[in-house]
Amino acid sequence: MTFNDDAQLDTSGVSRGGGGGGRGLALGGGGGILGLIVLVIYMLMGGNPGDLQQPPTQAEQQAQAGAGDLAEKCRTGADANSDPECRVVATRNSVQAFWREEIPKASGGKQQWQDTKMVLYHGQTPSGCGTANNEVGPFYCPLDKTVYLDAAFFRILEQQFGSSGGPLAQEYVVAHEYGHALQDQLGLLERAQQDPKGPESGGVKTELMADCFAGMWAKGAVESKDANGRAFMQPLTEKDVRDALSAAEAVGDDHIQEQARGRVNPESFTHGTSAQRQQWFMRGYESGDINQCNTFRASRL
Repeated sequence: MTFNDDAQLDTSGVSRGGGGGGRGLALGGGGGILGLIVLVIYMLMGGNPGDLQQPPTQAEQQAQAGAGDLAEKCRTGADANSDPECRVVATRNSVQAFWREEIPKASGGKQQWQDTKMVLYHGQTPSGCGTANNEVGPFYCPLDKTVYLDAAFFRILEQQFGSSGGPLAQEYVVAHEYGHALQDQLGLLERAQQDPKGPESGGVKTELMADCFAGMWAKGAVESKDANGRAFMQPLTEKDVRDALSAAEAVGDDHIQEQARGRVNPESFTHGTSAQRQQWFMRGYESGDINQCNTFRASRL
């Protein structure tokens, strides 16, 4: 999904973190795109968890060295189209602009979207929910109301989990995490912790709902505007939608378990199958209705 070159980006609310290559677990977070699946499955395959902390590419090294101030690097939609970190910033801008408009309409004016901070880090960084790193992937932490993301995760998603490298595959990740922020604001996120595992668990329902919210944003993103009233994004193409669906497929519980162990154990599901994740993304995309995203009232997932 391409940003309009002249869209103005806002980096306020986005801070830097990390720089170390150490390892740790993010415990008690708000449900990441992969969560603990990455670490647990990789260890079951006999892998070294540290391998998930891939050495940065030359482009990433240059970004780390010269990016000091995101406000200098990420100014326009053109920057977002050429730089993964600026794409994250721009997606955050678009997602929040979308929910600022949508939540008051959906609630009859009773509720407003609460802007949610983000930490863009390299390697690892502390969070209110423990150490953030790519062993657990991007996540929303309800304890400090912040999304944590290392842009290097997109390379892991593509190379190790088979996702498309297209822009909307990456933007879907950001929109999914901000879906968890919305669940927190609606008082729904805690259900994931109360019933975390199993094919019909609260954990799975929470993740699929966040996928549905991401689909809603993707459909309405073309209407979200920057501070100057310019649209952030160009209309979606069929390829954009395929990119998002490829990312949803890549992070399905069954896909990851089949790759890792050659068998699937639904009782250990935490995020839903590939088909479910694609289905709920498309449900949000096609309906544009937040009520259609209520996985807790769905007759079937």
